[in-house]
Amino acid sequence: MPSSSGTNDIVEARISSGNAGLDDILGGGFDADRMYLYEGKPGTGKTTLALEFLLEGARQGEKVLYVSLSETERELHLVANRHGWNLDGVEIFELVPPETTLDPTQEITVLHPVEVELGETTKLILNKVSELNPSRVVIDSLSELRLLAQSSLRYRRQVLALKHFFATRRCTVVLLDDMTSQQNDLQLHSISHGVILLEQLAIEYGAERRRVRVVKMRGIAFRGGFHDFKIIKGGLEIYPRLIAAEHHSNFVGDPTPSGNAELDKLLGGGLERGTNALLIGSAGVGKSSLALTYAIAAAKRGECTAFFAFDEGRGTLEARARTLGLDLQPAIDSGLILFQQIDPAEMSPGEFASIVRRRVEKDNARVVVIDSLNGYLNAMPDGRFLILQMHELLSYLGQQGVLTILILAQHGLVGPIDTPLDISYLSDAVLMLRYFEHAGTVRRALSVVKKRSGDHEHTIREFQLSSKGLDVGPPLTEFTGVFSGTPAYTGGGEPLLHGSQRGKE
Repeated sequence: MPSSSGTNDIVEARISSGNAGLDDILGGGFDADRMYLYEGKPGTGKTTLALEFLLEGARQGEKVLYVSLSETERELHLVANRHGWNLDGVEIFELVPPETTLDPTQEITVLHPVEVELGETTKLILNKVSELNPSRVVIDSLSELRLLAQSSLRYRRQVLALKHFFATRRCTVVLLDDMTSQQNDLQLHSISHGVILLEQLAIEYGAERRRVRVVKMRGIAFRGGFHDFKIIKGGLEIYPRLIAAEHHSNFVGDPTPSGNAELDKLLGGGLERGTNALLIGSAGVGKSSLALTYAIAAAKRGECTAFFAFDEGRGTLEARARTLGLDLQPAIDSGLILFQQIDPAEMSPGEFASIVRRRVEKDNARVVVIDSLNGYLNAMPDGRFLILQMHELLSYLGQQGVLTILILAQHGLVGPIDTPLDISYLSDAVLMLRYFEHAGTVRRALSVVKKRSGDHEHTIREFQLSSKGLDVGPPLTEFTGVFSGTPAYTGGGEPLLHGSQRGKE
């Protein structure tokens, strides 16, 4: 670690927070020899994040100290064991004796927070630091010091005294505050070099959502806003908010074949790489089957497809492929189709975006299918932000040269149809799939209503889903009521496809 004698050296010295996600948000970690604050209500993950900070120092061969004013050493070891950690390299200074009980004869022991003066407690902390001379210190938690101070002025003076003491040492300090006193302790914010807020949100259904935000960080350019995270075995898994402008990749925007010549002709040559297509239509009309044909075609070219299913399981996808005569299993076994079922009640949008990035950057997925946006909408705590998050995700995928296929199910099967979400303006291409009737039978029609990257047919074509796959017919010229939600073919019937009309989405 650089000497503290040079101001420039101090500014440039960066150390890891012990958490890869937080380091990513901070652009490399903390400035060394500074005081930081982790604040959040009980249960948000402050202790776990603080232990990660100390364990990273221990891995680097540093002396590290955990000063515990609220938890016993046994409790800390229990937390560590459940994460698979070993705290042998962490010095734990426990200021709450484990033998303290309700027995009146044992009530007055060394350091009971209610009995001991604040100055004595602070002095013991400083003496321990002077004795061990650690490079990383965690003090858990400031709520105990606040109780001992009994006044905001005295409390501020003691925290300032701690800051001035550590300023003379080559030591990075993390303070924990459980926010049990006031909602916003601006005194701590002004004293600390950086402030990190952890939150836990209880939603009406499903698992709780956790998120972290860097409130303040002097001299460090960080990624602002809230970032989703979850606590898993091994620590906090933080998902930095996706910013598409940070990710650029060179690619050739050539067409991506669908495996169906007539469909590519309808699309004016096909869907180009680096674009996204929205398949919109009623339930069961064939949206997922159309997306599946693109995945199979990509696998035949040796390209990887990431298929994210919010609404259906792998068994349903395999059954659909069999009915279409598509050989799906070899592609899945070889890893060319990476199928993942998403439970919107258990996964945050930040985690989903992180998984998509991993599929693209590590597994080299060239096609991404999201089936469906309806399920993605249910994963959002507030639907107002869905468009913003989807915009960043689509921009990122586009800059990586990925073809993205989005599926959106409309409300209703026949008659006027309602769209739960208008995301068409973000889409480079929009394919509309519709049911229509003719001569007492239910048929399916396909049309391209938008394509930014080139010309396309402005016709409506019938299509079928059968054991031979997707069959796209010639243009239907005598059609009415398509956009009103009640399409009907008024022609004689010759352009219509013959054979089985059966097929499932």
